[in-house]
Amino acid sequence: MAIDRKTLVSPEVPPQYTGKPLDLESRTSLPDESSARMFFETAKRRLLDVNHWYEIAELPVAVFVLTDEHGGEAVKSRAAEGDKVRIDIPGPGPSVGDGYDWVAVEQITETAGPETERCSITLRPTANPLKMETDTAHFFKDAATSTLIVERNGREVIARYHGRNEVANTETESTIDNVRNAMVGAGAKLGLSYPQWKSLVEGLVKPEKKT
Repeated sequence: MAIDRKTLVSPEVPPQYTGKPLDLESRTSLPDESSARMFFETAKRRLLDVNHWYEIAELPVAVFVLTDEHGGEAVKSRAAEGDKVRIDIPGPGPSVGDGYDWVAVEQITETAGPETERCSITLRPTANPLKMETDTAHFFKDAATSTLIVERNGREVIARYHGRNEVANTETESTIDNVRNAMVGAGAKLGLSYPQWKSLVEGLVKPEKKT
């Protein structure tokens, strides 16, 4: 079950300066450390397999499509730094994004020790890589970040989400996009993005069904 975490601090998570932060956590306990290590690898694979986030989330809202740095759909199952992600959320998208919101894979980190292991991915709003325009093609400004983390602590495998500096992107050259971004951004601040990230965080550490 996902819970709010308001005070979690990790080196992978950018600092909070403005807007409203969002922190979520879900965890699963395994019978022993060997099982936890194996399940952590499953959770890490899920985390980096952006194209299947829609399926991993039990109550999906947005569809994420991994592309290369130029916006071409990537034929691979693991994200890398520099990749872009095309996001399709319900309702009209920004014209500058060709109807989609876009984020860049800014950072991927992996650490491992005898008792703990961790993997994270940080996404940041970016311009549409398929156009020459430099306007951010996202309902949040490019100061915003979304960081997803999976980690193993002993027999527990934990997934966390940290949204930072979420401010609506209302200063583009398109009045229509500014209105749309203000509406979607306001909805996100009111908690409408909560179910999406909550479902994804829970799905990342959901035990696999036994056959």
